[in-house]
Amino acid sequence: MAGSSQTERGPSQSRSAGSAATTGTTGTTHAVEGAERARIAGKEAPTWRRWGPYLSERAWGTVREDYSAHGTAWEALPHDHARSRAFRWSEDGLAGISDDQQRMCFAFAFHNGADPILKERLFGLTGNEGNHGEDAKELWWHRDATPSHAWLRWQYAYPQRAFPYDELVATNAARGREDPEHELLDTGAFDEDRYWDLTVDYAKAAPDDHCIRLTVRNAGPERATLTVLPTLWCRNTWAWDETSDPRPEVARHPQGLRAWHPELGALLLAGAGAAEGPSAPEALVCDNDTNTRRLWGQPGPAFPKDGINDHVVHGAATVNPGGVGTKGALRYDLTVDPGAVAEVRLRLAPDPASAGSRDGPVSAGVAPDLAGTWEDAMAARAQEADAFYAALAPTASPEDAAIMRQAFAGMLWGKQLYHYDVARWLDGDPTQPAPPPERRQGRNSDWRHVHHRDIISMPDPWEYPWYAAWDLAFHCVPLAHLDPAFAKEQLLLLCREWSMHPNGQLPAYEWAFGDVNPPVHAWAALRVFEIDGSHDHAFLARVLHKLLLNFTWWVNRKDVAGDNVFEGGFLGLDNIGPIDRSATLPD
Repeated sequence: MAGSSQTERGPSQSRSAGSAATTGTTGTTHAVEGAERARIAGKEAPTWRRWGPYLSERAWGTVREDYSAHGTAWEALPHDHARSRAFRWSEDGLAGISDDQQRMCFAFAFHNGADPILKERLFGLTGNEGNHGEDAKELWWHRDATPSHAWLRWQYAYPQRAFPYDELVATNAARGREDPEHELLDTGAFDEDRYWDLTVDYAKAAPDDHCIRLTVRNAGPERATLTVLPTLWCRNTWAWDETSDPRPEVARHPQGLRAWHPELGALLLAGAGAAEGPSAPEALVCDNDTNTRRLWGQPGPAFPKDGINDHVVHGAATVNPGGVGTKGALRYDLTVDPGAVAEVRLRLAPDPASAGSRDGPVSAGVAPDLAGTWEDAMAARAQEADAFYAALAPTASPEDAAIMRQAFAGMLWGKQLYHYDVARWLDGDPTQPAPPPERRQGRNSDWRHVHHRDIISMPDPWEYPWYAAWDLAFHCVPLAHLDPAFAKEQLLLLCREWSMHPNGQLPAYEWAFGDVNPPVHAWAALRVFEIDGSHDHAFLARVLHKLLLNFTWWVNRKDVAGDNVFEGGFLGLDNIGPIDRSATLPD
């Protein structure tokens, strides 16, 4: 952790990922330009993709977490429950990453000293609260990303005043659809520039070795203190079945936090200053288990999911003094002068003192490097990202190149683990109360075959943290310019047996898999084929076979006139259409 000065910069200004690739020889320049391409196209591509920004920005209020009788998803697991309830299907967080099965997750939490809760996830209004539907009420940006996720940048503006949760809900509830929305900036939370400008950078030194930098700038006029909590936790996979499988864990360690998972082995989250005596960050540990006492007044775990929240905000004895659990954080209390910057350095990597065993050494061992190799990885990945994007649009103006690059960053940060077993969701889990019987004839009940645990491109990781078939098809066209292999995998994914209905229909989206999306999959497949050089005929043949099944469904179900022309009502106007998108066109 170190402090330094930096030119003042507003929250909406972009920052380049690094210096342009200017090297001494042509060969070196070409090597830099080709480094990212090699990571996504070479034999090691799956290992480089093993970790990425797969952690959702919202897991609460989703269909997957809805176990109500009548599909009231927004109310079934609201924002107020999110900090206290273990999620069944996926996790969320700020600037978060995870492995591709989301067994282990890492993200940041913050506290400004005034909020009633930790800032662990983005806040927004539900579809029923917003006067214009669901709406995130935060200021954050996906600044940069490369397809292998060897380089990522994320930025967030966090008020130094108390976050106006209640005002945003109440004011928007009082407005009608003809009124403008009441936004975060309208509340005065950022008046006098009293906010924290937070930037998170990830640079992989190796496929599983993450160098992490948090840059904290005090944009306000006075000295202020921010609590920073880099958080490492295990997705809860143990609460839903009677199992004898070993439970993963996160434990206090002389270098920071040590995590163990039976499939991932041992990981170490090392933080700068963690072994430096009185100034070391405090390691706080609880369990990623539901706080049943808070939510329902029932007996529950002593150190539940919101234990770190209650300890930091209220001083409660809700973190395990033994330092062992399934969720842990390193607590940094940063006091920063106005306009100045503090930096927190972290490294998340396999435990160098362990062969992956559960019981690693308790001594400090070999400290992960947070200087030389950490700095080298940061500089190299930033330079390679510059070269990768420069090669995509070599004649673009600086402004156009920056727009393109940040747009691609949003696409890449939108790759999420999508986990949803519909049959299990409808029937319930053995260790949980049985779902209401109405669900068996309710939402998605005729899509029991759907069983996803896949990395999928989402329309938006907060507002739409679930795929939509036609959105996904459109996504694959720009993604093909970055990573054609991933784009082709995505198009094939919806045609696989755990996605496509046996009758040939493609699943629409989780709110109603049986809804009708525009038939754009074939167009997208052809465009991806062309962008990739028009040579992968095996892909074209494979997707064509499945699309013939899909076409058969169309002509059997949506071709009343029998002329092989789509006659559904959804022609691209999304949910503002004046007609029923699942019905035939009106006369």
